[in-house]
Amino acid sequence: MRRREFITLLGGTAATWPFTLRAQQPKRMWRIGLLMIIAENESEAQMRAFRLGLGRLGWAEGKNVNVIYRWAAGDPNRLRADAAQLVSLTDLIVAEGTPALAAARDATDSLPIVFVNVTDPVAQGFVQSLAHPGANITGFALFEGSMGSQMAGSAQ
Repeated sequence: MRRREFITLLGGTAATWPFTLRAQQPKRMWRIGLLMIIAENESEAQMRAFRLGLGRLGWAEGKNVNVIYRWAAGDPNRLRADAAQLVSLTDLIVAEGTPALAAARDATDSLPIVFVNVTDPVAQGFVQSLAHPGANITGFALFEGSMGSQMAGSAQ
């Protein structure tokens, strides 16, 4: 799987890479739960990029994938409730932001979770490493702590 290409394509909005392994099974309608920390009216550009990325990989909403959207609008209680609900409704959760990832992780230890827009998930204890995340959580980081100190040191 070309995970880095996919993530670049979406511009950090979402990831659906686990489904590409199953793309040969057109009869199944896969369900992605998209757990957003922002409000629905703040997500137009992100949703456009997400749908474009899905389409480029051969996925189309209503044809071979259903996306169940949840926008918490910054409400931590709503985020936890939405995460718990998505566990029973979906095959995969895409968690946007650290609070969404924490809520999804707390809601399930078996359903795959792909995170986006999370700063240093290793230091926060979400994954073991970026190369080998372990458990049911994977994704990409906005910033990795050790890279920041290396970059700062090289700038001097």
